[in-house]
Amino acid sequence: MQATDLIRFNLRLLTGQWFRTLMTLLATAVGVSAVLLLTGMGEGARRFVLEEFSLLGNDVLIVLPGRKETTGGLPPLTGEGTRDLTLDDARAVLGLPGVKAVAPLVVGLTQVEANGRNRELMVVGTSAAFFQIRQLSAAQGRLLPTLELERAEPVCVIGQGVREDLFDQTPVLGRWLRTADRRCRVIGVLENRGVSLGTDMSEAVIIPVASAQQLFDTQGLFRLFVQVRHVDMTDDLKPAILDLIQARHQGERDVTLITQDSLLGVFNDILQLLTLAVGAIAAISLVVAGILIMNITLISVSQRTSEIGLLKALGASERQVHRLFLSEALMMALLGAALGVLIGYALLWTGHWLWPQFPVSVPGWALAGAILLAIAVALLFAWLPARKAARLPPVLALKGITDAQR
Repeated sequence: MQATDLIRFNLRLLTGQWFRTLMTLLATAVGVSAVLLLTGMGEGARRFVLEEFSLLGNDVLIVLPGRKETTGGLPPLTGEGTRDLTLDDARAVLGLPGVKAVAPLVVGLTQVEANGRNRELMVVGTSAAFFQIRQLSAAQGRLLPTLELERAEPVCVIGQGVREDLFDQTPVLGRWLRTADRRCRVIGVLENRGVSLGTDMSEAVIIPVASAQQLFDTQGLFRLFVQVRHVDMTDDLKPAILDLIQARHQGERDVTLITQDSLLGVFNDILQLLTLAVGAIAAISLVVAGILIMNITLISVSQRTSEIGLLKALGASERQVHRLFLSEALMMALLGAALGVLIGYALLWTGHWLWPQFPVSVPGWALAGAILLAIAVALLFAWLPARKAARLPPVLALKGITDAQR
C-alpha cells in the first residue's frame, strides 16, 4: 500500500467517524495550544522585564546602601544598610573621572492634597540628572531645574495619573499641591511611560532631593544612579566608586553596586526557568491526549476487526496493518497539532491586542517541541493497539473475533 493510498484511506475513515475524530483533534489541539500559550506568556514576560530594565541603559550603575556578602541571587533592593548614603557621597562620586551624571534618590509615601482631593502617593526626591538617566521627558511644562543638591525649592513635577486624580482635566501648571505639611508648585507633567523598573512614574510626585529630605526628616539616600561617560569605562569605574565610598565610610565597604547586566542576568535566568516549568506543566495535557488516542485506537481495532481480517486475507502483512493504524494516529496528531498552533497563536495575539504593552513571542523550541511531542505521544500510545490489530489471525478477524474473545 502506497503512501497516497494510506492518506486517502485514513481521510475517509476520519471523516466517516467525524465525532471520534473531532474529540481526538480537540484533545491534541488543547495540549499544543496550552504549551504555546503558557510558554508564549512566559517568554513575553521575560522580554517585558528585560525591556523595562534596558531603559536604564548600559552606562548606568546603581549604588545601594547595604552590603551583600553572599554571591548569586538578587541584590538587596530595600535600601537598608549600616551607614547611609549621603549627598556628600553623591557629590564625591560625581567628581570621579568618567562619571557623567549622578542622581540621588529619596523615596517615600505621603498624603498629597490638591483641589480639595487627597491621595497617598509616592514622592520621589531627586535632581535634574534623574530625568536624563531614566530617559523621562515632560508632556507639559518643564522638568526640575538644575539646583545645588542641598537647596530645597517648593516645586514639583507630577505624573499623568496624579494630574488626572487630583486635577481632572483642568490646567495644572502653576497650581499648588500639599505634600504632608509642605506645599509645592506644579511646574511640569511627565510624559506617560507606564511601569518602569517596578515603578509607575505616572503615580509619582517628583521634588528636589533636599525638599524630600526635609519632608521625610532624613539625611540618608535610598540609592544613587550613576551614569558613566562611555560604556567601556564601566568596569574601571565600579571598583573606583566602591573604593571612594569605602574611604568616606571609615574604611567599611557597606554599599552594593549593581549594573543593568547583573539585574538582567538574574531576571533572565529566573524567567527562562519559569517558562520551561510552565511549558512542562502544559505538556502534561499532551500525555492526556495520547491516552485518549490509545483508547480510541483500541475501540477502532475492536470495531474494525472484520476489516482487518479482510485486509489480511487479501494479502496485507502484519507490518502493513500496523502501519495503517499508526498512520491514522499520525494524521490525527498532525491535524490536531496544526489546529492547536492556530488556537495558541490566536489567543496570544488576542492578548497582545488587548494589552499592546505586553510582548508575545513563542520560543522556537516551544513550537517545535509541542508539535514533536504531540506526534511522539500519538505514535507511542497508538503503537500497542496497532500491534494488537496487526497480530489478529485472519480467519478469526473475518468473523469479528478478537484475541480477548477466544
